[in-house]
Order: sequence, then structure tokens, then C-alpha cells
Amino acid sequence: VQLQASGGGLVQAGGSLRLSCAASGRTFSRRFMGWFRQPPGKEREFVAGVNWSGDVSYYAASVKGRFTVSRDNAKNTVYLQMNILKAEDTAVYYCATSPIDYSGSGTYYSTRGYDYWGQGTQVTVSS
Repeated sequence: VQLQASGGGLVQAGGSLRLSCAASGRTFSRRFMGWFRQPPGKEREFVAGVNWSGDVSYYAASVKGRFTVSRDNAKNTVYLQMNILKAEDTAVYYCATSPIDYSGSGTYYSTRGYDYWGQGTQVTVSS
């Protein structure tokens, strides 16, 4: 599986961005997809995740209510809609995929459950 993230950029606080992650490989539709981010000087952290069918999603407390994760299995693409952006959302954003079915919860927030990662896309929010 190869992942290609895009859609990052510079935006003012309060603005919106939509990230996309295009995946190759026939098993995309069966895989859990996650978004992580790594702020400058900090560790990579979980942002959002969605199960294979798109009907179960998880969010970090810091983004809940502002970000929405979704997927289109026909296009092999997962999205992260980010609204009401804040300066603290500034980070490199990564998409990742896991063979584990987190539909019933589990450690979806841990990087260790993901075996393929995209290259990252920079999001910078100016205050």
C-alpha cells in the first residue's frame, strides 16, 4: 500500500483546509485509516481515524467538533476536513493505514498499529 497526502498549506486562524490521502492497492477498502500530526519539536500524535466502511470514526479531544474524517473507497481516498483552525494545529500531517479493525475501539491512537505511512503534508495556521 502506498499513501500520498496532499492539501496542506498556509491558512489564517479560523480558516479551513481539506487534506486528502490517496492510496494504492486493492486492500484499501478493508483497512482502517488514520490521520496523525507532528507539531514542531513534538512527538507524532493521533488526530482522527475511520474504519473500513466509514461508519465508525475517532477524534482526538483537541480536534473534536472541528475536524471531520471521511473516506471514499471507490476513489481509494480518505479526507480530513479541518475547520476553525487554530495556531496549535500547525504541524506536519500524516495519513496512515492499519490492517487492524478498530471498529470496536482498541488502540487506534497508537502509531504502532499502522504499517504504512504517507509522506506528510505541512499545515501552517497563522494567528
